[in-house]
Amino acid sequence: MSDLETRQLRYFVAVAEELHFGRAAERLSMAQPPLSRAIRDLERRLEVRLLERTTRQVTLTSAGEVFLRDAKTALEAVAAAERRARQAGRPDPRLRLALKADHDAGLLPKIIEAYEAEEGALPIELVLGGRGEQPSQLRDGRADVALVPSPFDARRLDFEPLLTEPRLVALAANDPLAARSRLSLADLEGRLLPDGAPAGQGPSAGPPATAAPHGPVSDLTQIFKLVELGVIVCFLPVSVADRYRRAGITYLPVDDLEPTTLAVLWPRDSRSPAVAAFVRAATTVATTAYALGHRS
Repeated sequence: MSDLETRQLRYFVAVAEELHFGRAAERLSMAQPPLSRAIRDLERRLEVRLLERTTRQVTLTSAGEVFLRDAKTALEAVAAAERRARQAGRPDPRLRLALKADHDAGLLPKIIEAYEAEEGALPIELVLGGRGEQPSQLRDGRADVALVPSPFDARRLDFEPLLTEPRLVALAANDPLAARSRLSLADLEGRLLPDGAPAGQGPSAGPPATAAPHGPVSDLTQIFKLVELGVIVCFLPVSVADRYRRAGITYLPVDDLEPTTLAVLWPRDSRSPAVAAFVRAATTVATTAYALGHRS
């Protein structure tokens, strides 16, 4: 049986991600020589070269790329085991629910109400985070269950789709496109999204895109201010747009913009009665919402 240590895995991941022994040593708060020795020892133990080193650069070999992926998974699993053990040993157990604020399609209050009526329900502890953070919070043990809009990374997770809704584009009320009744993605060519990515496709139809001077933003208040100023546009689910009507922002449908689907996610190996109760409650509420044609 391999006797690799998590310390060795952490050392390798740092070097593999930085591709520089000096920066990796600084990241690990250690000197460079012992880090270099540790990586050489690891390669001897595995009997395979993980890194190619020259005086100018460090690169991953094909074996190194495979080992990096699996080492990160192993470290994530160890961290998750520690967090879940502590959670299970708490005198006041909680169900840790991860989500991005307001990205619940308006269903969260009804889901919580239905969940609290379920046998096995525990008090809920909200774990708020940015878009896309929730799946990793489940994998590394920081959360037990999550509400996540698509697309998402479902590695080692189970999920159940709940509700699909259209997305709208939010743009400044004084943008020339705001006078239109509906748009296509091509109409948004030259405009930027909050992460600095281009919003449109096809022939140019607007001011030329430039690098986002503000850097990526995820806070909704900041996003709305940048939209009002005409710096960016943003794609939002109908439920979020309905909740945040502002005089300086116009919401329009975009014909070829993919809808978003809210899903409930949980770790694939979870055996928690509280998680099962939350999933049941979420799917029941979502089914009712579909039946009523609900969009909030």
